[in-house]
Amino acid sequence: MSLPTRDGGSAQARHGSATAAHPQLVGVHRVDCCGPGDLSGVQALIDAGTLVPADIVAVMGKTEGNGCVNDHTREYASMAWSHLLAPHLGCTPLEAAQRVALVMSGGTEGVLSPHFTVFTRRWLDEAAPAQHNAPRLVIGTAHTRDFAPTEIGRMAQIEATAQAVREAMLQAGIQRVEDVHFVQVKCPLLTSTKVQQALGERLEPATRDTYESMGYSRGASALGVALALEEVPAAKVNDAAVLRDWSLYSGRASASAGIELDHNVVIVLGEARGAASPYRIAHTVMRDAVDAASVRKLLRECFAIDPDRDEAGDEALSGRLVNLLAKAEASPDGLVRGQRHTMLNDSDINATRHARAVVGGVLASIAGHTALYVSGGAEHQGPAGGGPVAAILHVEDAV
Repeated sequence: MSLPTRDGGSAQARHGSATAAHPQLVGVHRVDCCGPGDLSGVQALIDAGTLVPADIVAVMGKTEGNGCVNDHTREYASMAWSHLLAPHLGCTPLEAAQRVALVMSGGTEGVLSPHFTVFTRRWLDEAAPAQHNAPRLVIGTAHTRDFAPTEIGRMAQIEATAQAVREAMLQAGIQRVEDVHFVQVKCPLLTSTKVQQALGERLEPATRDTYESMGYSRGASALGVALALEEVPAAKVNDAAVLRDWSLYSGRASASAGIELDHNVVIVLGEARGAASPYRIAHTVMRDAVDAASVRKLLRECFAIDPDRDEAGDEALSGRLVNLLAKAEASPDGLVRGQRHTMLNDSDINATRHARAVVGGVLASIAGHTALYVSGGAEHQGPAGGGPVAAILHVEDAV
């Protein structure tokens, strides 16, 4: 299912905006699945009244395809979600895809388990009670316009993504860039048809290689996030920086490229005071693919959970951790902590698949479960060879 064309209109106009008088109540559900089209677990939550379809604002899925250009499990999952939501929302499946941010990331190599992370949002009529004035999870979504083939991986995509991030922040009620903890972007890639379209117009795309175009699209999208969050100097961001200047990156961007759309979908996750959500989110950056220490430090310092030292740590973590959201990448210099890796030399299995398996195993050893959102290809998403990680934890009952 190709997602519908976007008009690039204001996110505030499409979704409304958060105000102090109308705080968000965000819910998060992690749902296992038996395949990309299996929404029986979601339907069970709907039937039980636990999940209200009209409240669903975003879905981040991990599907069991190869995560490469020809991974149609992403489109299959998006189609299944659109058809599930349409009757509940009183619209067509294509309109449902416009109203709900659907981000499907292919590839569950190693121990990773296919699943969906479902975000709901409800605007409350009154301000949250005083005891809930601490920062709590909020969410905002936005869409860019469709991109021409020659715009993918270049400044047009960077600038449009930056604007979409700003719109999503406004919608979420996030006023400071420091309060953004994770930005998930779903971006397009170049197919052979799109490449030929550009060449037929005597225009040269960023690359003629369809697989390489995934990296260009992810990289440009990540730089757009970095630009919006003021993580990089604007003067240094240009076409030539994409996939070349690795000193430029976002510590909070996660971009996943797919064949199922022509525009960028942006989900901003952060915190705001006065929100009524029973969840919190925090982030860190893995400096390489085996940097478990940074994630343990995040859980210890932000949520007072230390599975390594506290006998009750594993139970506390498994009971409160909704998900870890992470990027994974085969280090482009061919080394991990000074030792050679062969992920970039494997002609049978793409490097992004190796990287997901490695980081998935590292994070599963910390989380104690394997339904983790690990996306491959971290170009300009964290330092070269590393990647951002965010943890969403349940901290108290909802108001």
